[in-house]
Amino acid sequence: MFTLNCKGRLITAFKPLVMGIINNTPDSFYEGSRLNNSTAVLQKAEQMLLEGATLLDIGGQSTRPGSELLSEEDELKRVIPSVEAIHRQMPEAVISIDTFYARVAAEAVATGASMVNDISGGTMDENMLATVAGLQTPYICMHIKGTPQTMQQFARYENIAAEVLDYFIEKMDSCKKAGIHDIILDPGFGFAKNTEQNFALLRQMQVLQITGKPLLVGLSRKGAIYKTLGTTASGALNGTTVLNTLALQNGAGILRVHDVKEAVEAITLFSAYSNA
Repeated sequence: MFTLNCKGRLITAFKPLVMGIINNTPDSFYEGSRLNNSTAVLQKAEQMLLEGATLLDIGGQSTRPGSELLSEEDELKRVIPSVEAIHRQMPEAVISIDTFYARVAAEAVATGASMVNDISGGTMDENMLATVAGLQTPYICMHIKGTPQTMQQFARYENIAAEVLDYFIEKMDSCKKAGIHDIILDPGFGFAKNTEQNFALLRQMQVLQITGKPLLVGLSRKGAIYKTLGTTASGALNGTTVLNTLALQNGAGILRVHDVKEAVEAITLFSAYSNA
C-alpha cells in the first residue's frame, strides 16, 4: 500500500496500520486515555505494541473543541520525558509526536520520535514545515479550519469532500516546496466539522485517494459516534469499530485509535474479506 521512511527505518504497509494514542494530558475528551505519569505511559505503550500497534502517537495537549491552549514550554515538559522513556525501554517502537509546535517536534525527534503529527497542517507555527523538512521525518497533515479553540464556528461547507481535497492539494504543494517527502493526510474528523459533516466526509472519503497519499483516520470514541448513539466516549468502543471498518472500506491506510486490539481485529477481518 505505502512505505514510510522513519529516520532510516523503512515501514512497508501491505495492509492498514494501527497508531495507538498516548495522551500525556489531564483533560483529553476520553477520560480513559489520560496518562499522567511515566509508569502509566510505559505500561500503555507496551500494551499497545503487544496488541499490534505499528505506531505510537504521543501528545501533551488536548485539542478537543474549546480546549485550553497549552504553551510550548508546558507541552515540552509533558511529552519529552515520555518520548525518551519509551524510546529507551522500547527502542523498536516507532514514535510519532502529536504537536503543532515546531520546537516540540524538533526536540521530540532528537529524543527518539521519528514522525510528526500536526493537527494544524503548519498553520499554527510558521516554522513547522521547514522544521519537519530538516528533520526528514514523515509528516501527518490534518485538515482543520481555525484552531481547537475556534474551529467549530467554521464548520460550514458546500461540498465537504471537495473542500478537504482542495485543502490537501494546497498543503501537499507547500510540503513539497519545503522539502517534506513522506506526507500522510488526515481528514480531521471532529475538527471544524459537526456530526452530519463527519458522516458525509467519511462516506465520500474515497475522493481523497486521488492524492496518492496514505490516509490516516482518527474517529476513535469521538463525538460523532457517542452523540449519534446517545452514549459517552467511554461507551463508544463498538461504534468506533463500526466506523473504522467503514473507513477501511473507503481507503484508510492508518487507524489512529485508543483501543489497539479492536482496531487490529477490524483490519484482520477486513483484509480477509477483501482478499476472499
